[in-house]
Amino acid sequence: MKIRVAWVGKTKEAAIQTLTDEYLKRSARYAEIEGIAVKGEAAILALAAGSRCKLILLDSRGKQYSSEDLAVMLEREQVNAVPLLFAIGGSDGFSEQALRAASLVLSLGKMTLPHELARVVLVEQIYRAFTILAKHPYHTGH
Repeated sequence: MKIRVAWVGKTKEAAIQTLTDEYLKRSARYAEIEGIAVKGEAAILALAAGSRCKLILLDSRGKQYSSEDLAVMLEREQVNAVPLLFAIGGSDGFSEQALRAASLVLSLGKMTLPHELARVVLVEQIYRAFTILAKHPYHTGH
């Protein structure tokens, strides 16, 4: 399975990049995954069009999944063998055009998060989903 996590803008806090890198590294045990910074929404849409992937946008108006729901979705997509592109937009969110282009619009919850923190939460949840599928104790070892 191939997964890309794209976000708009440069990382301002070193701690955010460290956490992002850590969860991407952990997830790499289960899938081919990479994180990339892009300049804007147009770059995300170009990435999606150029790679024939399933575009999953993070937006507060999206569906809310539990960690287990995300695991089920990742498992289904592994079978389909279509690359996934998760994308976190800029401070203004995504345009209606981008939302229509997405295969799925996903929300991390009703609370508003800074975009950099949302990125860390997303990559941690991807890792958590893989550990759920692998029956690794990470998820249940609270």
